[in-house]
Amino acid sequence: MSNPRRDFDVKQILRIRWRWFGHPTSPPSPGNQPSGDLFSSSSGGSSRGTGGSSSGGDQPSLGGCNNSNVAAGASSSNGNSSSNINNNRKFGDSGPNSGHSAAAAAVVSASACPRSMSQQECRSSPPAPWVFPAHSRSSESLEPLLQQQKQQQPQKQQSTSIKDAPAPGDEENNNKVESDSSSCRTSNSSATLSSCVSMEPCVSDEHFQAHSHAEHTFRRMEAYLRTRKLCDVVLLAGERRIPAHRLVLSSVSDYFAAMFTSDVREAKQEEIKMEGVDPDALWVLVQYAYTGCLELREDTIESLLSAACLLQLSAVVQACCSYLMKQLHPSNCLGIRSFADAQGCLDLHKVAHNYTMEHFMEVMRHQEFLLLPLCEVEKLLDSDDMNVPEEETVVTALLSWVCHDASSRQSQLPALLAHIRLPLLKPQFLADMEANPLLRDSVECQRLVMEAMKYHLLPERRPLLQSPRTRPRKATVGALFAVGGMDATKGATSIEQYCLRRDTWRQVAVMSGRRLQFGVAVLDDRLYVVGGRDGLKTLNTVECYNPRSKSWSVMPPMSTHRHGLGVAVLEGPMYAVGGHDGWSYLSSVERWDPQARQWSFVASMATPRSTVGVAVLNSKLYAVGGRDGSSCLKSVECFDPHTNKWSSCSPMSKRRGGVGVATWNGFLYAIGGHDAPASSLASRLSDCVERYDPKTDMWTAVAPMSLSRDAVGVCLLGDRLYAVGGYDGQVYLNTVEAYDPQTNEWTQVAPLCLGRAGACVVAVKL
Repeated sequence: MSNPRRDFDVKQILRIRWRWFGHPTSPPSPGNQPSGDLFSSSSGGSSRGTGGSSSGGDQPSLGGCNNSNVAAGASSSNGNSSSNINNNRKFGDSGPNSGHSAAAAAVVSASACPRSMSQQECRSSPPAPWVFPAHSRSSESLEPLLQQQKQQQPQKQQSTSIKDAPAPGDEENNNKVESDSSSCRTSNSSATLSSCVSMEPCVSDEHFQAHSHAEHTFRRMEAYLRTRKLCDVVLLAGERRIPAHRLVLSSVSDYFAAMFTSDVREAKQEEIKMEGVDPDALWVLVQYAYTGCLELREDTIESLLSAACLLQLSAVVQACCSYLMKQLHPSNCLGIRSFADAQGCLDLHKVAHNYTMEHFMEVMRHQEFLLLPLCEVEKLLDSDDMNVPEEETVVTALLSWVCHDASSRQSQLPALLAHIRLPLLKPQFLADMEANPLLRDSVECQRLVMEAMKYHLLPERRPLLQSPRTRPRKATVGALFAVGGMDATKGATSIEQYCLRRDTWRQVAVMSGRRLQFGVAVLDDRLYVVGGRDGLKTLNTVECYNPRSKSWSVMPPMSTHRHGLGVAVLEGPMYAVGGHDGWSYLSSVERWDPQARQWSFVASMATPRSTVGVAVLNSKLYAVGGRDGSSCLKSVECFDPHTNKWSSCSPMSKRRGGVGVATWNGFLYAIGGHDAPASSLASRLSDCVERYDPKTDMWTAVAPMSLSRDAVGVCLLGDRLYAVGGYDGQVYLNTVEAYDPQTNEWTQVAPLCLGRAGACVVAVKL
């Protein structure tokens, strides 16, 4: 039995050779080749096997097995003889026995087609997709296999091409042709043969990756640094000489990379003087370049950060800044803030500044604040982000700074006092300031104090007295609270709080139960949640929420069940206006007396109103728009508590139900809402904003909101009006817009955590 592995190799070799040599150099035209002998010529009438010559022109291609170069040796010494000789030399037959080339071609043909096949089969075989260069192969490794092929090939296979076999004396040339043909197409290794059998390129499948290569390399370089071997530069800092390698320094530091790779003087110097760099910090950073490690300590962090900024070591700068952020304290935040500004560390400066603003009450008591230069104090006093409960705190801080060095700082007091929001101080505090010795002798200081007093004495002129000094700081205005409302779950019970300084909303409390279309007012810095409905049940209950203690308490109920009511506080008492009792629209009004802790009725409105907007302006209570059961209203009524009477005001230009109202600087604003009959499910939502002037009894349109909002919550916080949530006809909104009456512009602020419509929005001084 023959060796199966050997048979496999022989077959594979034959198949490879057929694929390599069995395709034409130029594709033959179907039907043009005769169906006779495989080596028969289509021109000249002479047979290739007899070595006859053609009369001229190019040699025809050999059928499907591409042996045209071998067959070319049969031509005689005519005009094409030189090309024929060159073709024969490709396969090693360069001697004078060119007449044997036809016989050699027959042997190549026999070995190229390992099984018996017709000429048509050989033609129809597909050409090889690639051909290796002839000079890149060797015949030595293939010679033994070819000998085995001859010995083991069955007699039947040998007889298939016997008519083209060479003469007995031509074995040497035949072997030479076979060997050279093999060398043109065959690789030296068996692995290459295997890859060629699968028709895939020969690619190595080994890949080596040294683990921790960079770590070991830098360790070796660090050893060279410590032993001062191969060092090519010396850094001079003060009295210290620090050797190093240019390549290492350039790979870590952009500063050194620019120095050593540019056409500058230092690029060729062996010693480089480093000006303004702490020697110890420089040595630590050079070691970091080799090791990637450094120690951060409180006593060296500033010199280290300064040197890292100079050398442009961004990773070290970031590490130092993170370290300093963790060390922030009211006693050092001003120093870190100033240092970060000098080094250009913007992130650290921002964090230190925000920390200073957040903890200003403690910062103003430390030595760093008292030692601040004039320009830094001026920046602090001008900031809106200072976290102080009232403007009086800022005045106290300023006077303490002046008193720390009164002889040189008293002359700077008028310039600094201009940054204090004096009109927002309490009147009694202003009176005490006027008598202060530091201000008494300064004409400019006295003028600023008088301006603030006029703001209090002439409230009707406040619209004309607006200035940067009348703009409250963010922390002194309190916080917005958005209470309840309708959401995707058919009733929100959560309460969200808005921080103006941080521009963020967060949930702070949850109501005891679900309420819709209720009213909320602030009395004694507490939130009173009044009436509403729970499903189909209309409520008359009242709850009180204390934001400081985060606790709820139950208050005496109203006399009438109401939902869709408006609630506001006027000169102490709280009023519940209109609404719906579950059966009819209400025009009645109840008043809560916080001293007697009881409800009582006052004069009723002329028109029943539900989803009414209520606000207080110039010691009067205004009821704006709403629904009366048949349509939305554009009428407005005004209640005077001293006469206990309601009077009509000029109507709005549009009918509005679910309208939000608020007052600012002597004006009443009506924002958003909808207009639809009671029987209609389709509402025309409004983005319209109108302003009412009680002096002229006229409404005028101002800049509209960016969105149409129904059931929108509106409240004044500081010097801006906020439109919170609402319904746009498809979804419950969480977007919030702020309106600046001085610029007549709306801007987007942070959104609610939860989209809600009909939320009651109030401001509380915390």
